[in-house]
Amino acid sequence: MTTGAGSDAGDGPGAGAGPDAGGGPGAGSGGDPGGGPGSLSGRAALITGASRGIGLAVAEALTADGAAVCVTARDPKGLADAVRRLGPRAIGCPGDVADPAHPEAAVARALAEFGRLDILVNNAATNAPLGPLMTVDPLAWRTAFTVNVEAPLRLTQAAWRAWMRDHGGAVVNICTEGTDGVGPGIGAYGTAKTALLRLTRQLAAELAPSVRVNAVSPGLVRTEMARFVWEPDEREIAATLPMARIGEPEDVAHAVRWLVSAEASWITGADLVVDGGRRVRAARRIG
Repeated sequence: MTTGAGSDAGDGPGAGAGPDAGGGPGAGSGGDPGGGPGSLSGRAALITGASRGIGLAVAEALTADGAAVCVTARDPKGLADAVRRLGPRAIGCPGDVADPAHPEAAVARALAEFGRLDILVNNAATNAPLGPLMTVDPLAWRTAFTVNVEAPLRLTQAAWRAWMRDHGGAVVNICTEGTDGVGPGIGAYGTAKTALLRLTRQLAAELAPSVRVNAVSPGLVRTEMARFVWEPDEREIAATLPMARIGEPEDVAHAVRWLVSAEASWITGADLVVDGGRRVRAARRIG
């Protein structure tokens, strides 16, 4: 199962819409306004896997701050619904991030509509194949890395060549807090996301100072992709966390919105963990 699947909504809300004209530094560079409503006015973003869950929440957060957004997914109906929900500054682009042609197509779609591309959020992911690594099919293993690692690289390359190299920008890769450990059945996903975190740091070094590249690593969030984890034991899981609840997509979206804003203009190569305190929960037993 690849999250962020969807396809274009076709003509409809967002057609012909774009950010305010004008030049200036790339997203999150000095000279942008600070955070808050309207702080991303005049900016354009591309968000993969945005027909639902975290991707859609990110798109909603960025449009609420004034950005124009191009959202991608594989499911045509889901993407059309998302574009309508996001309003007149949103457009859709059909396709699967595993398709080598999709990154260039998505970037071209955003540039054709908005005339710029300041923000890239690599959210589309797959948690397949599940199960012990000794039984993993090699093709499924390669697909996990194609979707979770290669696609973000290709999208960043396309955005860099088309706009960010000359104008600057901000890239956020959605990773996972699980990169600090291991867990049953998620070896392929965890390994691929660990590679994505390493890629994030490498790109941050290579693309500075004009482009900032950061990661946001969610803990357990209420999404379809993670339903098999949280639904059976939500109350029990929430009780183990310092913040006493599982995450919502909006929790992650707020972190992304901040990282692409000027308030984070001196931050690159960072991993912002949004996990409800899971990594510090052992300390609750002290005292």
